[in-house]
Amino acid sequence: MSETDVQMRAKSTRGRVFEDFSLGEVIEHATPRTIGEGDVSLYHALTGNRFTLQVSDPFARDVGYHAAPIDDLLVFNIVFGQSVPEISRNAVANLGYAEVDFLAQLYEGETVRARSEVIGLKETSSGETGVVYVRTEGLDHRGAVILRFVRWVMVPTRAGAAAKGKSGAVQDAEPALARQVAPLTVPRHRLNKFWSDRDTGSPHRWEDYETGEKIDHLDGVTIEEAEHMMATRLYHNDSRPHFDGHAMKSTPFGRRIVYGGHVISIARALTHNGLANACIVSAIHGGRHANPTFAGDTLYAWTEIVEKQSLDRRDDIGALRLRTTATKNTPCADFPRLPTEKGGKKDAAGEAIVLELDYTVIVPRRA
Repeated sequence: MSETDVQMRAKSTRGRVFEDFSLGEVIEHATPRTIGEGDVSLYHALTGNRFTLQVSDPFARDVGYHAAPIDDLLVFNIVFGQSVPEISRNAVANLGYAEVDFLAQLYEGETVRARSEVIGLKETSSGETGVVYVRTEGLDHRGAVILRFVRWVMVPTRAGAAAKGKSGAVQDAEPALARQVAPLTVPRHRLNKFWSDRDTGSPHRWEDYETGEKIDHLDGVTIEEAEHMMATRLYHNDSRPHFDGHAMKSTPFGRRIVYGGHVISIARALTHNGLANACIVSAIHGGRHANPTFAGDTLYAWTEIVEKQSLDRRDDIGALRLRTTATKNTPCADFPRLPTEKGGKKDAAGEAIVLELDYTVIVPRRA
């Protein structure tokens, strides 16, 4: 590299590789973000979100809020996006999520910032990549934690494709992760006194769901190139696999991948048909992207009711633990699941599954 090239790049960065992370490191992320009315409206337009509590101020006031709260997953995606430049700008894959705890509901005009702690590092056997585990927190303008989550991401090593097995440069350390978020954070307001099933579009309350029940959400939504790129910009997610079409031409996929958090938001929006009164996401216990999603793919979803939970000292709301599976270009009438792999290959149903999400929602009970 010439001296001129070095000078040109002295103040810019290509992002981190695996060896740049250290266990226990705390990273204060840049670009605190004020979430405005335009951000909220654009999110609803890009995802099709129809959950009434998040889209109607009068409805929200009737059930005890001073205004419609910001959708929980918009907050998640913005905090996630704030962490990308230092954590996953060079990501090969975002592998999974755990311990996603929504600690507060926010309103338009709130400013959020993010910080992350490196809690695990593991180099892969090829030496080409390593997995970085981080616990990220979103903080409000007072510095109070309003969201925390763990994610793990695969990033290249400095040697990259030239590696010949593990370098041993970083000692492996995998964190122990909780199988579920407990205790659940629940709204302070009593939600069932003035709750309107007419306004939400569904008469089904907490009592109407049964453990083991499966719901096909029926509707499909095609993700267009312009839409997923607009969403990625909305979240300030500058990870190259989602953002840089030119760079992705040289990869095996040959094109940009839809950001996984946006896939989660689309899947959540699809669940409205069958779970319209599931008004708040309280926690995400675990999630993984089974296959990539691309522009032009049509997403469908189905949900299994894993558990019904009554809540201490609350007779106005209950909790449902759900497992939502999203598929691409495959309707969910047969409720496909990931098959047992044979010969290292998945069948067509397995290739169609793009998301498996284990989470808990709050649902009003009958008065």
